[in-house]
Parts: sequence; C-alpha cells; structure tokens
Amino acid sequence: MSKTTVSASKAAETVASHSDAIGHGNSPAAWTCVIVMLVGALVSSIAFVIANSPVFWGGLVIMVVGLLAGWAMRKAGYGVGGSKLKNAGH
Repeated sequence: MSKTTVSASKAAETVASHSDAIGHGNSPAAWTCVIVMLVGALVSSIAFVIANSPVFWGGLVIMVVGLLAGWAMRKAGYGVGGSKLKNAGH
C-alpha cells in the first residue's frame, strides 16, 4: 500500500458531512464584532492613504475594541447558542 492511499483514506475520515451544522456565527455578538472591526479597518485604510499615523493607530484600536466587544457579548450570552437568544432556526 502506498503512502498516498493511506493519507487519502485518513483525509476522507476527517471530512465533515454535509449534515453537520457549522454555525456561521449568526448572532448579535458576531455581527457587532464584525461591524465595529470593519469601521476600524475603514478608518485605518483612509488614514493610511492620507498618511496620518495617529488616526491609523486609532483605527487599529477600534478593531481591537470590536474584537473585545464581540468576546464580551458572547460571554454575556449573545453568541451562537447563547442563553439570551431564542433558537428560532432557519
């Protein structure tokens, strides 16, 4: 048996089936995190183009704040499967 056959069979065992739910992060915590981080990226991008270092670093700080806000909201129960959300399904 060649190594290719062995590695291919092991890879096939680890592939998830289509029936497994992968989550996608549809929650208030995820949306808040992404939106705040996008605003921070926009601020940093504009500051980079106009060569304004303090505003650039401010945009990076906004991105970190977005990450922390998403984490805090997840811990507060607003993440996927959180205690504050109703599972309406789709």
